[in-house]
Amino acid sequence: QVHLVESGGGLVQAGGSLRLSCAASGSIFRINAMGWYRQAPGKQRELVASITNGGITYVADPVKGRGTISRDNAKTTVFLQMNSLKPEDTAVYYCSAFSSSTVYWGQGTQVTVSS
Repeated sequence: QVHLVESGGGLVQAGGSLRLSCAASGSIFRINAMGWYRQAPGKQRELVASITNGGITYVADPVKGRGTISRDNAKTTVFLQMNSLKPEDTAVYYCSAFSSSTVYWGQGTQVTVSS
């Protein structure tokens, strides 16, 4: 089992920045990749960014140029740096971890961007 805990969400004005953190614990050897998803009210959950064990990163088009995913050297904590935030970035942001057979989810952290 993998346990994920997100932190760093909050209320920020448009144009501001946030750094989300996700700490993984438990059977972290099972993890092949980690990512950040978000879900706005009334919308489907969408992928924001991901990073593989090999360090290959992906950033979705809506945040490309404004979002960066990274991790610590121990590969137990993943970060999402979001700059130039827009009101449409308002959502619950979820950390995810992928094994060969399972997707693990954190509890989510709210990000609210005021205009």
